[in-house]
Formats: sequence, structure tokens, C-alpha cells
Amino acid sequence: MFIRIQRGSPVPISRQIDGQIRAQILAGSLRPEDQLPSVRQLARELAVNVNTVVRVYERLSAEGLIELRHGDGTYVAQRPKGADSTQLAQRRREFLLEVDALVRRGLMLGVTVAELSHRLSESIQRAQQDASSVDSPTRKNEVSS
Repeated sequence: MFIRIQRGSPVPISRQIDGQIRAQILAGSLRPEDQLPSVRQLARELAVNVNTVVRVYERLSAEGLIELRHGDGTYVAQRPKGADSTQLAQRRREFLLEVDALVRRGLMLGVTVAELSHRLSESIQRAQQDASSVDSPTRKNEVSS
């Protein structure tokens, strides 16, 4: 599992963690019965409050994405394939709407189409580098397990 927190982001840290775990489950990077880090371990590795991780895990558990097994740990839940693909399709639609809104906002602020294109290419490259470094040692505010 790989999670990266962006401290300066307007998105709350709990939503960043939730969204990244959710996306990894729905995309199949985290499979049913994969064990997640303990609340304390994840909080320590991400340098966040334990209660933040507790809220994220409770929310994901309430939605049936993970199972909190008292005394045993936290695991990705068994889910029917149809539910995963439906949720993944919805998350993709939401993402594309966010991209559209971001592009519109940039254009309204005077960012050129060429600059938007350049920034998007740079972001894609950084994301690919981050994905390829998942096997590297944990860095500050990131966790991979």
C-alpha cells in the first residue's frame, strides 16, 4: 500500500487517506484479505493523529470496503465484482468532473492551454515515478507496505 499526504492541499488529510485507500481497493491494487497497517502504524508513518486514521478506517468499514477484526487487524473486505466496478466507474466520473473544473479554474486565472498541458504532463510523470518507487523505503509523509 502506498499513501502520500500533501500537507498544503485544501483536501483534508482524512479525505486524502480515505481516497487513496479506496482507490487502491477499487483498482485491485489492494485485494480481498490483504492486511492494512494498524491504526497506530499508519498514523506514525504518515505523521498524522491516530484519530484521523481511526475515522478513515471506520468510514471504510461502514461502507464494507475493509473489515476491522478485533485483535487480528484490518483487512480488505471480500466484495462482489459488480459492486467494485460500479464504484470504480463512479469514482472515475467524479475524477473527470474534477479535472474539468480544475482546467476551467486555471483558464479563468489566465493559465494558458500550453501551460496547462505542460503541468499535466509533469504531474503524470511525477505520479508514474511515485508509482514506480512504491518498493523503495518509506519516505516522510508517505507509506508503502
